[in-house]
Amino acid sequence: MSRRCELSGVGPVVGNNVSHANNKTKRRFLPNLCDVTLASESLGQSYKLRIAAKTLRSVDHIGGLDAYLMKARDEHLSERALKIKRALKKKAAAA
Repeated sequence: MSRRCELSGVGPVVGNNVSHANNKTKRRFLPNLCDVTLASESLGQSYKLRIAAKTLRSVDHIGGLDAYLMKARDEHLSERALKIKRALKKKAAAA
């Protein structure tokens, strides 16, 4: 399982540990990934996603999974999230 957020695309970044003596050693900063179940209001279905805690706050702020996916850029989304987004667009076009 990759350490990448399914909605925002946030992944590990590389940096340095810096000691008091200013010695630098490589390290990785991992995203705070959480397994959550988010409900789609227009599709009437729940989806289990592995997203970063920061992204979960953004989803709540924007107004839910549907609104977040419609604003999100496709290159940041995982295949599962793209599938949900396509279903949302199809439902919106039919209505």
